[in-house]
Amino acid sequence: MILLKNRFIVKLPLCNYVYKRFKHNIDFTKVPILLEKDFEEMHVRGSGPGGQKVNKTSNCVVLKHLPTGIVVKCHETRFLEKNQKRAYEILVTKLDNLINGEDSVEAQIKAIDNKKRISSERKRDKFKALKEEWKRKENS
Repeated sequence: MILLKNRFIVKLPLCNYVYKRFKHNIDFTKVPILLEKDFEEMHVRGSGPGGQKVNKTSNCVVLKHLPTGIVVKCHETRFLEKNQKRAYEILVTKLDNLINGEDSVEAQIKAIDNKKRISSERKRDKFKALKEEWKRKENS
C-alpha cells in the first residue's frame, strides 16, 4: 500500500479470498497504481438496512476514474474509511481487468482454479474407473 495524503491508495488488488494454498506465483507487477489526480471521490448518503445511522450519514463512497470513466460505488459497511478502502480495491481490480485482460490477477486466479478443477476431475474419473474394474473382477 502507498500512503498518499492520509489516505491509503491500494497498489495490489485484494480479491474476495486470499490464495495462500497455491504454490503458483501470481504476477502482481502489471497491476495499475492509482494516483490521486486520476480519480474523483464523492461521499453520498447510503441506503438500505441500518436505519437512521445509515440514512443520515454520507458514508457511501463513489469513485470515478477520470481517464477511463469507470465508476465504483461502495456501501458495504457503515464506516466511511472501510468503504473508501474497499472502493479503492474494487477500482484497482476493475482497472487491472480492463488494462491487462488475460494477465490480470483475477484471470490468473481463475486459470489456477480451472487447472485445479480439471486435475481433481481427472483423479475422480480415474478412481471411478478403477473402482468399476475392481467390481467387475469381483463379480466374475
